Amino acid sequence: MLDSNEDGQHGYPLMLTLALAALVIIIAGMKAGSDLIVPLLLALFIAVICTAPVQWLNRLGVSLRFAVCITLLVIGALLSLVGVLVANTFWTFIEALPGIEDRLYEHYLDILASLADMGLAIDPDRLAGLFDMEDDSAWVPMLLGELGNLVMQSVVVALLVVFMLFETLNFRTKVSQALDDPAPSLRRFHEFSLTLKRYLAVKTLISLVTGVLAWLACVLVGVDFPLLWGVLAFALNYIPNIGSALAALPPILLMLVSQDGGLFQAFVLATAYLAINFVLGNLVEPRLMGRALGLSTFVAFLSLVVWGWVFGVVGMLLSVVLTMTLKIALNSHPQTRWIARLLGPGRQTDDAPAVREEREPPLERVDKAE
Repeated sequence: MLDSNEDGQHGYPLMLTLALAALVIIIAGMKAGSDLIVPLLLALFIAVICTAPVQWLNRLGVSLRFAVCITLLVIGALLSLVGVLVANTFWTFIEALPGIEDRLYEHYLDILASLADMGLAIDPDRLAGLFDMEDDSAWVPMLLGELGNLVMQSVVVALLVVFMLFETLNFRTKVSQALDDPAPSLRRFHEFSLTLKRYLAVKTLISLVTGVLAWLACVLVGVDFPLLWGVLAFALNYIPNIGSALAALPPILLMLVSQDGGLFQAFVLATAYLAINFVLGNLVEPRLMGRALGLSTFVAFLSLVVWGWVFGVVGMLLSVVLTMTLKIALNSHPQTRWIARLLGPGRQTDDAPAVREEREPPLERVDKAE
């Protein structure tokens, strides 16, 4: 008869196998249902960010329902204004794209010819034949189809955000009525929601500042379509490690082939992008978030690969946000806190401020709002 220690030793491989099998099934299910899950995730994160101004208005004396309406109207107006400006800039960029492609192609041929003159075994004519320039308009229908799909997804996400914000008005009341002892669950959920809101707010603020500074750098250097590159820098700043480089590549290439640009202007723009991302990503963001809200470099890059494979481009944009959400959820429970520490950058400190005050509206205030 085996003792308890031997039972535990034989049970660990079985538990590990079952955990890995469950993980494979969960990941396969998320990948299969990505068309449904992606809008839900986007709406959830946007709704979490929107709860901060709702609670701020509520502390000023505005009712919760009216605060939600004001927040939705303000955010909708701002997004509509930015969307119109970006759309106008984007279509101007599309109109100028054939000329930009021709200049890029000429520079490409010049580089190949220079390499061939240096003695490298390169045939410029043969390599140039690999690029078929006759079907340049074939991508236009595909682009219009993707834009139409993006508009439909945006409408679905906007509606989900509206319903989620109104659902949060009586969420705590529902939990208190559904559970016999709701205090521990509400406390853990409260800690999780505060930490997640803080992380999303800081990340969004850093991305917004990055986009504004990138737009300003493009304006000062003289790059065409600066608003488009600023919005691109804001969006790609959510992608770890390679997002900043991807955002800097198009305006730098455009500066190289521009009639008013050149190698020096492109170098200045690249230096500006490097300085912006170094200061904000390595100095400002860790101080605002704290080391406890960080991820190791390997985990951040692995999350980029995994979430990008599961959810596509949206998964790459939300890779760090999704992994940080998982880490915050694991850290909110004592039995899974060790997993959250494994996802961290290493030596943990108390840089991240603890939750000190109740920011969520208490149940009494929610009941009165209802």
